Amino acid sequence: MGRRRCPCFGWWKRGNEVKSGDDTDVKKKSNPEPSSDINDFATEKITVVSRGKSPAPNDISIVPNDKSKTFTYQQLATATNNFSELNFLGQGGFGAVYKGKLGSTGQVVAVKQLDKAGFQGEKEFLVEVLMLSLMCHPNLVKLIGYCAEEDQRLLVYEYMPRGSLEDHLLDPAPGEEPLSWNTRMKIATGAAKGLEYLHHKADPPVIYRDLKAANILLGEEFQPKLSDFGLAKFGPTGDKSHVSTRVMGTHGYCAPEYATTGKLTLKSDIFGFGVVLLELITGRPAMDDSQGHERMLVDWVRPRFKERKNISQLADPLMRGQFSESMLRKALNVAFMCVQENPSSRPSISDVVLALDYLMAHPYNPNDVKKSHVKRVEDHSCPDETMKVSNDKDLDRERAVAEAKMWGETLREKRMQSAKSNSGEVKREE
Repeated sequence: MGRRRCPCFGWWKRGNEVKSGDDTDVKKKSNPEPSSDINDFATEKITVVSRGKSPAPNDISIVPNDKSKTFTYQQLATATNNFSELNFLGQGGFGAVYKGKLGSTGQVVAVKQLDKAGFQGEKEFLVEVLMLSLMCHPNLVKLIGYCAEEDQRLLVYEYMPRGSLEDHLLDPAPGEEPLSWNTRMKIATGAAKGLEYLHHKADPPVIYRDLKAANILLGEEFQPKLSDFGLAKFGPTGDKSHVSTRVMGTHGYCAPEYATTGKLTLKSDIFGFGVVLLELITGRPAMDDSQGHERMLVDWVRPRFKERKNISQLADPLMRGQFSESMLRKALNVAFMCVQENPSSRPSISDVVLALDYLMAHPYNPNDVKKSHVKRVEDHSCPDETMKVSNDKDLDRERAVAEAKMWGETLREKRMQSAKSNSGEVKREE
């Protein structure tokens, strides 16, 4: 099928990507992306130095900050056994990826080598180095360093032993245990927190632009990290409402308003996250050509979800029913909040994190299954069991967001009460 398993960057199949020269299903802006995009990422800590008016790829150098490290080509060739086929992990966004071991530290890494054929890879290389050198968060993949020696362009990342989320959802290894409900929610919550950092902690805010299952990498304990920042852009600032840019991303995840107008906002990322959450819940790919007019996952799920009957049938069969139907409904509601056609109706990623934190605080326990048959309605101390769906085309967004906030606030209050109680016990003991 033209796919190779990559323990760090997942299965590489780039056919569905919306890149320059590919305008199938997604309209491509005729105007080129402003050349100043790369220079916009230059800061006092990282600067792009060009020689000449029209620099060739080997005329660009980078002055790094203290968070990233430069490597020579020979060092990385040695680390990967001269880029041996035995070390080949897969084909990445703009080149091949190899497993390596740094001679100086013994650290196992993933080395992504730029395909010299096109300019777009050069641009993605610069953006990714600059982005990841400026940002640090537990749910963002760590850039160890890079090589920009003559015409060589390589990126060195931390090695993620569990591969990508796409690996585990769509093509698990033989004998591999399917992801449990609790693990899926852990992955969703971590990915949301990584996106929250980009949207609300980074200054200026960053639009990821390519959120998908293949770009969510997993550590040994399934802790998720967002990777591949070659398409990331700084978000609008001041009185600007959007960033106008050429449409780039991946079919099935691309927000409809961005695909048709090229206007990019933070809410574009929210749509992509909603699709990923639907993938986690259903175990289905974001896009499946065998489904005809319902080839987009969002289009396949929407009518089945609105029927509100046999809602458990939307869950990935690989979970074998090992989940709470109440939590399933809540997770589906969060997903549909995110994939609203109107971007203003989508929640902020902070609201999504609040809702997912609530789901994480109520993990599935198989010992509670019998209790749930006896008592279908949750205790009144918890928020309502489900977010109501309107009879109109769209979900009742305001109520959904309010309930999601209520879940998070209820969870926060309980934690505060518990902390106060523990503090009181300590004082009494003294």
